[in-house]
Amino acid sequence: MAQYPEQLNGIFQALADPTRRAVLGRLSRGPATVSELAKPFDMALPSFMKHIHFLEDSGWIRTRKEGRVRTCAIEKAPFTAVGVWLAEQQELWEGRTDRLEQFVTEHAVTTHAKDTPQ
Repeated sequence: MAQYPEQLNGIFQALADPTRRAVLGRLSRGPATVSELAKPFDMALPSFMKHIHFLEDSGWIRTRKEGRVRTCAIEKAPFTAVGVWLAEQQELWEGRTDRLEQFVTEHAVTTHAKDTPQ
């Protein structure tokens, strides 16, 4: 089994949580402050900040602090990493299904030839 960098593990782990996916969805429309991002969620700000830190640590977002306001913006690099991984998986599984199809076809022809009276 292939080993992937810890970065890729963090990227997918960040997507496993619905709150973090919602934050990324909002940030896909443009930068937002932490307060704006936290507003739709029924949780204390310190709890919400754990999600922000997780997204930042995994590379999905970057934050910038000006005075007391922290603004978040989405990063593009994780999309590329996920795209590369998905393309690898697609190629691998397409190859496996092609080989399975070939095996089934050959097996059906061999079985049919044995069952046909001569």
